[in-house]
Amino acid sequence: MRGVIFVTNRSLDSGFCHDVGVPDRLSSLDASFLYLEEATTPMHVGSVMVFDPPAEGFDYDRLVQLISTRIAFVPRYRQRIRQIPGRLANPVWVDDENFDVTYHVRRSALPRPGTDEQLQEFVARIQPRALDRNRPLWEVYLVEGLEQGRFAIVTKSHQALVDGINAVDIAHVIVDGDPAAEGLVTDTWRPSREPSDVELLTGALVDAVRRPSEIVENIRGGIVDVKAVGNRALSAAGDVVSTLARTAARPAPHSPLNAHVGEARRYVMIGTDLEDYRKVRSRLARGSYADDVSINDVVLATISGAFRSWLLTRGEAVHSGTTVRAMVPVSVYDAEARYVGSRLTACFVDLPVGEPGPSMRLHQIAFAMRQQMEGGQAVGAESLAGLAGFAPPTLHSLGARLGSAVSRRLFNVVITNVPGPQHTLYAGDARMLSTYPVMPLARGQALSIGLTSYDGGVYYGLNGDRDSMPDVDVLGQSIVDSLAELLDSHRSPSR
Repeated sequence: MRGVIFVTNRSLDSGFCHDVGVPDRLSSLDASFLYLEEATTPMHVGSVMVFDPPAEGFDYDRLVQLISTRIAFVPRYRQRIRQIPGRLANPVWVDDENFDVTYHVRRSALPRPGTDEQLQEFVARIQPRALDRNRPLWEVYLVEGLEQGRFAIVTKSHQALVDGINAVDIAHVIVDGDPAAEGLVTDTWRPSREPSDVELLTGALVDAVRRPSEIVENIRGGIVDVKAVGNRALSAAGDVVSTLARTAARPAPHSPLNAHVGEARRYVMIGTDLEDYRKVRSRLARGSYADDVSINDVVLATISGAFRSWLLTRGEAVHSGTTVRAMVPVSVYDAEARYVGSRLTACFVDLPVGEPGPSMRLHQIAFAMRQQMEGGQAVGAESLAGLAGFAPPTLHSLGARLGSAVSRRLFNVVITNVPGPQHTLYAGDARMLSTYPVMPLARGQALSIGLTSYDGGVYYGLNGDRDSMPDVDVLGQSIVDSLAELLDSHRSPSR
C-alpha cells in the first residue's frame, strides 16, 4: 500500500535479493502517477517517525547501515525509471548501476530548542520537493536535535514505486518489532546491465504484439495527454467508478477545503490516546447497533467536531445542515493477507459538522458508514486490489489532472485511517515513540488528513496548502478539543 502500514521485515522474505534480468514495466496506474504529477501536486507519500535513542546513541552512519542492510529485502529501492523512446510503452524499472545509498539517506538538524513545531516546519519544507527521477524514487532524512534527546526519521516514497507487492513503503524497511532481530544480511545483489534504447524498443514492440491496443494508446498519450493515461488507469477500476457515480450523485458542498493549491505546505502533527477513542465507543455506542460503532467512526466524529470549531473560528456560516464530504479509505491490518492493501474499503461520508451534539454526530456517522458497507456501496478489497495495490490517496490522485472540477465535485477532503501495530517498533535499537503520515494534496484539495494508531496512540498528520490553510494548527487543536468533548458527553446524557 502506498502509505504507512507497519509490517515486520520477516514478511518481506519473498522479495529477498532477486536480480531483475528483464525490466519490469510499470502498470498503467503506476505510470499515471508519473504523468499526472505537477510542481504543485507531487505524488509521493511520507511519514514522520519520532524515536528515543538507545544508550549508545543513534547517528547517520547507523541509519545508513540499517537501510543498506534492509533494502536487500526490497530490490525495487535500488531501481530507477527509464522511459521508452517515442513513448511506445509504459516506462520500465531498471537497476541503478550507480546506486548510492548516501544520496537517498540525508542528515539534518533542528536549531535549539528542537521543538515539535520546528520539526513540523522542516517537514512542510522538504516534503513538497519533487523526487529525482534519474534515481530511485525515495528519500530518508535523519533529523537530529529534538528536545529530550529525541530524533526523527522523515521518509518520502513515490506512489509509482510503492505498490504493496514489489515494494512497500521505505518506513516498513526501517522499523522492526524486535530490536535484537537485526543481523548481517548476505547481500548478493548486483545491478543488471541497463538496457539500451534498442533493447527497450524491442521489448516494447514484443509487448505490443501481445497487446496491440496499448502501443496506439501510448503513442496517442505521451506525456502531455494525461487523459488517455488516466482513462487506462480508470478502466481497471470499473467498480470504483460505479461507486463514485452512486455515492456522488449530489455535488460535494462548497468548502474552504477546496481551493487553488500552490507549491508550499504547512504540516501539523497531533498525538492522541487510543484508549480515549475506546472509552467513547464503549460509553456512547448504545442501542441495537452498538456493535457496529467502530473506532474509525469515533475518529470521524472527532474530525467532524474539529471541522465545526475550525469553520466557526473562520467566521463561516454553520447551520444544522452543514456538512463536509470526506473520502474515507478504510483499511484493515491483516497479517494473513497475500499482500499489503488487500483488506480495504472506501466510503464517501458527509460529516455532520452542523450537528452541535457530539454523541449525535457519532451515531450519524456510524449509521452512514454502516449503510454504505451493508448497501454494497463501499469498494471491496478485490476491486481495490485490481488497482495494482490500492493506496490511501489513489482515488484522490487519479482525479488530480482528469479534472480539478470533478475532484472538487466528489468530495472535500481525504481522511486516511491506517490501523498500526499495538506493540513497540524499533529502528535498530532506537524505540519509536510516535509516527505521523504525510499524505499528498491533489489539485483543488487544500488539506489531507492521515492518521495511524500505534502502540496505544492515535497520531494525525495534517498536510495543508500554505496559503489556503494558514490556520491548520487551529484545526489540529480543534481535533484535541473535539475528542475531549466526546469524552465528556457520556457524563451529560441530556446533551
